[in-house]
Amino acid sequence: MRTIVVATRLVNQILADKRAIALMFVAPVFLLFLMYVVITSMTSTPAIDLVAAPESVVEALQERAEVTVLESEDEALARLKDGSADAFLVFAGDGHRVVLEGTNPTISRLALTVLREALIEALEPLPGSAAPPLSSTPIDYLYGSQDYSSFDFFAPVAMGFIIFFFVFVIAGIAFLRERISGTLERALASPLRRWEMVLGYFLGFGIFVAFQTVIIQLFMVYGLKAPTEGSPWLVLLLNLLMAMVALSLSTFLSAYARSEFQMFQFIPIVITPQVLFSGLIELREAPDWVNHLSQLFPLTYGGKALRDVMLRGLGFGEVWRDAAILLAFAVAFLLLNAVALKKYRRV
Repeated sequence: MRTIVVATRLVNQILADKRAIALMFVAPVFLLFLMYVVITSMTSTPAIDLVAAPESVVEALQERAEVTVLESEDEALARLKDGSADAFLVFAGDGHRVVLEGTNPTISRLALTVLREALIEALEPLPGSAAPPLSSTPIDYLYGSQDYSSFDFFAPVAMGFIIFFFVFVIAGIAFLRERISGTLERALASPLRRWEMVLGYFLGFGIFVAFQTVIIQLFMVYGLKAPTEGSPWLVLLLNLLMAMVALSLSTFLSAYARSEFQMFQFIPIVITPQVLFSGLIELREAPDWVNHLSQLFPLTYGGKALRDVMLRGLGFGEVWRDAAILLAFAVAFLLLNAVALKKYRRV
């Protein structure tokens, strides 16, 4: 009988926690749906541009790839730089040449496979030789090289995610403990304004967050040999902006948690979707609503900027918009944090 009493009390306690109910029944279904959409949207058809290609090559390639026929190599190079194409094949004189975008080795291999099959079908091998036409074709890389591994492609986004995740968890729990222990309430009883309190906590935690960010970046670049084509200082700036967003977001959400368990409940709702849409998985073939949804997450902008700097060697002039958006996220969450503290003090 006493066992039934304990079980009944626990059931009533869980039923009274609407967030726990949503986490148990709604969040898993939602995350599984997102995973399904992302996995089924992985790139299976490369985008390849053709310049001065014979009609037989165009027809053979159209069966295997998204083909765009262009007038000049300069136009093809521009589309390669802005991400509109994965590769282009240019014919000049008696030869042809392939240029790959190169940052994603999986898509590069897929593009080469598709090109090889199309050329074998469209062009006759040289007399007396069974070698496929692509075997003697010069292959250039706009970014990276044939030595790039899958880890090299994932490293920038993975680094940003690790920084974001650990800052979110550690700072959120630390701020929660400040509130549970009564330290926050005592501080709010002082003449300090809410925004001064928020900014003070932000700067205090920010010192340790900055050190953590530097350590993670140094280990990723020098320990795991992640490629860094651009400025390491720009990479550090972007990582610090990611940490600022995670710090401001975690302190804001911790105001709505009554325990560490409730703080962890935010992870599958706030963190996991960002991982799926941060660029770890190519979403080019995903439905439009997926791409629109990805624009709501800070990791989308951080991952893109980090990849542009580390893999493509771009400078601040090309990634400043993403950096500005990250800063805007951080400021917005800080302001929301100050508003959330109204529940503890109305001054």
